[in-house]
Amino acid sequence: MLNWRELWAYRELLWVLTARDIKVRYKQTVLGAGWAIIRPLLTMIIFSVVFGQFAKMPSDGFPYPVFVYAALLPWTFFAAAISTSGQSLVGSANLVSKVYFPRLIIPLSSIGAGLIDLAISTGVLLGMMLWFGVGFTWHLLAAPLLLIGVVFTALGVGTLLSALTVAYRDFTHLTPFLVQIWMYITPVIYPVSLVPEKWQWLLYVNPMTGLIEAFRSAFLGKSFDLPGIAISLSVAVVVFAIGVAYFERVERRFADII
Repeated sequence: MLNWRELWAYRELLWVLTARDIKVRYKQTVLGAGWAIIRPLLTMIIFSVVFGQFAKMPSDGFPYPVFVYAALLPWTFFAAAISTSGQSLVGSANLVSKVYFPRLIIPLSSIGAGLIDLAISTGVLLGMMLWFGVGFTWHLLAAPLLLIGVVFTALGVGTLLSALTVAYRDFTHLTPFLVQIWMYITPVIYPVSLVPEKWQWLLYVNPMTGLIEAFRSAFLGKSFDLPGIAISLSVAVVVFAIGVAYFERVERRFADII
């Protein structure tokens, strides 16, 4: 079981490692934090041209650039979080093998570093909404709660991947492929309404589906699909429990294996 009291006792170490990851991410880069804007913005432009203009992908009546960018916000954070946290223990081998502390802090700190990028990208989305004439609604107040759900899901998946990567280095090569496939089974470039209604529940078994659709609803002023969100969050809780349980089970062997 997860020892919350021990994690709280080492909270200062969590802040130190998070700050370290933020500094390392943009160290010796020309554009620095500008990459937090460039990556999702370029992805949005490519998707808008390929899927919005050429493929004529439906966007529930909203401008396709805003529609896809609203989904790219949580997805880009989630993809980066599970990728970095999955490699975090192996990358911190010297620290793990020399001193004791709750190992869960390492993947947790790598996830926290991505929140800065998410905050910067959110400002870009708000600017795009003004440009395309998409009005602000009270639904925006739900965004912080939805972000907690995305962080929770990323922590569950990232924790599991980090523990598996220590024992099986195949996951170093498997994780990027997993992230790529996961994006296409998540409604990032297409709406859930594109799938026949009787099969939509299969999409919501993917924990990111409900959260991404909820992000769209929050920023675009759509109605929230509460049953779909409930299904996705329930799966996220199960994934989190499995990830943390496996992590805690093999944690004591990390120093020897690494």
